[in-house]
Amino acid sequence: MSDDILIDEPIAGVRRLTLNRPEALNAFTFAMYHTLLSIFEGIRADPDVRVVVLTGSGRGFCSGHDLKNAGSSPWAGEKLGKVYANRATMTALGTIPVAMRTLPQPIIAAINGVTAGIGLTLTLASDMAIASRSAKFINTIHNAATGTELGLSYLLPRAVGSQRAAEMLYTARPILADEAERIGLILRAVEDDKLIDEALAIAKGIIVNVPLGIALTKQSLWLNQSASSFEAAVEFEARAAAMALSTEDAVEKRKAFWEKRAPEFNNR
Repeated sequence: MSDDILIDEPIAGVRRLTLNRPEALNAFTFAMYHTLLSIFEGIRADPDVRVVVLTGSGRGFCSGHDLKNAGSSPWAGEKLGKVYANRATMTALGTIPVAMRTLPQPIIAAINGVTAGIGLTLTLASDMAIASRSAKFINTIHNAATGTELGLSYLLPRAVGSQRAAEMLYTARPILADEAERIGLILRAVEDDKLIDEALAIAKGIIVNVPLGIALTKQSLWLNQSASSFEAAVEFEARAAAMALSTEDAVEKRKAFWEKRAPEFNNR
């Protein structure tokens, strides 16, 4: 696996992914996109991973796509013309936020500095994001002469409302951490030296709950934002709840609650 994305487990059940090109403010190369997708696919099938924490090394979370040293797109075949190659590449990159939203495990983005481009998408596609006080969010898509991409026109207005989304998407006005918290772009802002501790505290609050229950709750949360009706959303939740309640882990959760101890799940 590439050293551009570091993987570790700060506590049991938590997989931390650290974007690791600090000299470039963790700007993405094409190889990094490919690697990140592969990592998510591995996590998807790993029952030992309960929560994912996504962060960056150095003084930035992610400054977007590396416009100077990104390398070659693995999705742009030699037989494709420029327009076709660009479309194939953008289609592939667009699977990243979809993979994040459909991952069974919740993703916590721990934003440690400058965030732009794909970094903004990673923030919004996570289940929740916390940021250091020094964090700064900037829309840089127009620097690459593109319009909105990678799901931003869908994700951003749902987080901050259409008018704030319009301002962010049409301009490059920086959004600092305190404002990002106030408008709902992030869950909350914390002191720089407390960022990872805060992310892990949230993760600990998740992993004490039934694994299938968390996975189905995440699925319900995001799918029901576009449910056809309130009744449809309630029905979807009811089916998910019935499934989660039928597991051995659900029995263990209730038993542990009454016995005032930590539950021991076995994914059964």
